[in-house]
Amino acid sequence: MHCPRMKNSRPTPMRLLTATFATTCVATLASHAFAGACPPAAIGCDPTITMTFLGRSINLGYDVGATEISAFDPDNNRIFSVNGLSGGIDVWDFSSPSLPIRTHTISLAPYGVGATSVAFVNGYIAAAVEATVRQDPGKVVFIKANTLDIVASVTVGALPDMICATPDGTKVLTANEGEPNAGYTANPNGSVSVIDITGGIPSVTQTNVTTVDFTGLAPSSIDPQIIAIGPAASLAADLEPEYIAISADSTKAFVTCQESNAMATLDLATLQFTQLKWLGVKDHSVAGNALDPSDADGGNLIANWPVFGMYQPDSIALLTVDGEPYILGANEGDAREYTAYVEAARVSTLALDSTVFPNAAALKANAALGKLNVTKSRGDIDGDGDYDALYSFGARSMAIWRPDGSLVWDSGDQFEQVTAVVSPTRFNSSNTNNTRDNRSDDKGPEPEAITTGVIAGRTYAFVGLERIGGIMAYDVSNPSAPEYQLYVNSRDFSVATNTTAAGDLGPEGAIFIPAATSPNGRNLVVVSNEISGTLSVWAVDPICETPGDLNADCVVDAADLADLLSGWGACGKGACTADIDGDGEVGAGDLATLLSNWG
Repeated sequence: MHCPRMKNSRPTPMRLLTATFATTCVATLASHAFAGACPPAAIGCDPTITMTFLGRSINLGYDVGATEISAFDPDNNRIFSVNGLSGGIDVWDFSSPSLPIRTHTISLAPYGVGATSVAFVNGYIAAAVEATVRQDPGKVVFIKANTLDIVASVTVGALPDMICATPDGTKVLTANEGEPNAGYTANPNGSVSVIDITGGIPSVTQTNVTTVDFTGLAPSSIDPQIIAIGPAASLAADLEPEYIAISADSTKAFVTCQESNAMATLDLATLQFTQLKWLGVKDHSVAGNALDPSDADGGNLIANWPVFGMYQPDSIALLTVDGEPYILGANEGDAREYTAYVEAARVSTLALDSTVFPNAAALKANAALGKLNVTKSRGDIDGDGDYDALYSFGARSMAIWRPDGSLVWDSGDQFEQVTAVVSPTRFNSSNTNNTRDNRSDDKGPEPEAITTGVIAGRTYAFVGLERIGGIMAYDVSNPSAPEYQLYVNSRDFSVATNTTAAGDLGPEGAIFIPAATSPNGRNLVVVSNEISGTLSVWAVDPICETPGDLNADCVVDAADLADLLSGWGACGKGACTADIDGDGEVGAGDLATLLSNWG
């Protein structure tokens, strides 16, 4: 199902729902449980892909983290997924993508409390494993993908929460968060571990591991906006690497530190950090950057407010265009919350500067900004004890940056605007309830997972929304002007969240499987849903409308020419696919059109 296509439309700052959109799209969407959604007309509605829900795995447990992060093994058509309940890795037969079948569970009990992340590299699965004491060094365990035998393990930094491999297959990297304990009496440095696997994974030993933290980074290479927030914490201990994206040439790793709203660059030749950049903030008072900041305002009230949203991406992905790298982020947001230190506070509890906020009393009302969570760590610009600026957690968006931290593009308020249209009575509900507006005062839809894939020569980004659920899809082939495609959600809001009938809840990770390596020959997006404990599978197909593309593969070539020639002549009473100009016969005019669009 598609909403009406608006030709030649391009993204512009999103505005509130227009009457045009309401009449053309909403009625159609209401009758399709998994329908794609066009946004308000001002943003454009010209999708070039479809997303079809194929199916899901069994539910492995409700709200226990039973399906978190996954990796695909194309050699054996298997999915490997982290099971936070058992601490092991579940192995799924993925030969029929519409119904993944769990066949094995690999125990990692001898190596720590459990797996946190997995990656497929060179015929092996690399698994990051958290230590029994979270502040102790973790492990990386290597598993032969076809036999499921553990062949090697090494020690890495504290709390390795994400693992990946370089595109050239020579290194495995972990983002080691190094979180403090509840009392902040133990707070290991955040770090990245780099494992050299050029000698073969079975031969990996501890001598192949280099763990790099931020203690050696020159002060001149650190953005002055980046500050230590935790009590008595050094910056090196305060920084918590969350996610890694690696350049296409395997020379640089871009490392996000979510709580610090920062991105570091790691030189993979010297194994040294070279810069640490602040990712900036979104001004929610600017048109196109609106948000709904309250669960007590009586409705879906997406509006501009005097708040800055720190981007704080969770997952990131690399995009390369014309040889230039860009970093895409799912801007979830996150706050430090420990016994010894709680970073977040409701606006209603803060003293606001009366000059900056002359209407402070009105802003602090629960139906306004009063219930919105903001950071206590910044905002008192002049040091007089009141807040001159308010900084909330996350930007409720997808953004694109250059490696130097400069912002190229941000989706503004599109995520909330679209979900408010598609699910108006469940807008900003959480993944454990169906309550409208439940998450508005926190981080809204919470973009969590992001992955990219190339389809018919164009690059698309797929963003999982952790709270309300579903996937936002964008064409990001032009990083400065991405085009919204559609929003899909395989969640059923009509039933309680703790039932299997609720579908897929809490997207935590997403992977793209290209058609060339897919078991069914179609491009796939596989989502790991933490709350429902399911893997959900979507087919992503191109919409091909070029005249002459008779077989709809988005290329006009010899196969289309053969189809046209085989149907040469009058169509008779039946419709002719090759009758491009619609004159009732396949002839010279149709041939000319096909040839003019060749390629």
